[in-house]
Amino acid sequence: MATLSHTLPSASALPILQPKTFTSNSIKCCENQRETVKLSNNGLATFPEKNTLPSSAAATVRPPRPRRIILVRHGQSEGNLDETAYTRIADPKIALTEKGMAEAEECGLEIREMIEQDKIENWKVYFYVSPYRRTLETLKSLARGFERSRIAGMRVEPRLREQDFGNFQDREKMRHEKAIRMLYGRFFYRFPNGESAADVYDRITGFRETLRSDIDIGRFQPPGDRNPGMNLVIVSHGLTLRVFLMRWYKWTVEQFEQLNNLGNGKIIVMEKGYGGRYSLLMHHSEEELRDFGLSDDMLMDQDWQKFARPGELNYDCPMMNSFFTHFADEGCKT
Repeated sequence: MATLSHTLPSASALPILQPKTFTSNSIKCCENQRETVKLSNNGLATFPEKNTLPSSAAATVRPPRPRRIILVRHGQSEGNLDETAYTRIADPKIALTEKGMAEAEECGLEIREMIEQDKIENWKVYFYVSPYRRTLETLKSLARGFERSRIAGMRVEPRLREQDFGNFQDREKMRHEKAIRMLYGRFFYRFPNGESAADVYDRITGFRETLRSDIDIGRFQPPGDRNPGMNLVIVSHGLTLRVFLMRWYKWTVEQFEQLNNLGNGKIIVMEKGYGGRYSLLMHHSEEELRDFGLSDDMLMDQDWQKFARPGELNYDCPMMNSFFTHFADEGCKT
């Protein structure tokens, strides 16, 4: 089942990557684990100076990591259908179209079908969602595929909002600004009275740290219910989700700028690999990820992510060889 769809930027064409075969035989990782957070028996982080519990009770086992982090772009909105909507309706108030609601409901059924293939009886979902109307409506339609007992909770997260393009938008002026952005650079160009993708990166960095903390302490799982079948679903916007992936996997600006946008109501899945880290290659095929815009270096790193453990570093990072071109000369020296 294909779950990854994209739309190409209108202002310029992205370079086509030629498929190459890659292997992980030469990829090595360190064995050092980062120090884990000690947890109390109710799943909350412990302050040592206030801990009155016996050491055996305080040092409980860390909650299982969620099986997946599923990124969802909102369904078709009024602004996707008619760009003039942004000239009269505030961006946060743009609603879904009927088609967008149907896309979101279909997306929910697709996510449920994917989760049920795990054959885990007590699986659940937890939602993070942008506060914009179109994302909230997407979540409402998407969640129709889940009964109450399957939904562990939800959080409306302002840091997941759309890139700010500058309040009410003049259609012709915005087209001009987007053309300039392609010349200046999609990541660093800041819209007048708005944001650049770099600004979005800064707030997504804060959200990522919140998310990692939630995962580490099992905040979305009640005490005593450490469910390995937990799935996190993030409902947001195209650029915001691409920036989230960039921040999570430490992609470069150049790598970000070659990514394509997800289609409305489409998903990209970060699934837990064999060592506990999240990899896009656990769910998506290499072909799907190439269509999304991943390069050979990025695919090699995703292959490493499939087997690595949390806290490990990829000391044979493929970007090292592509960035530092003088390495090829070392073998010629005598």
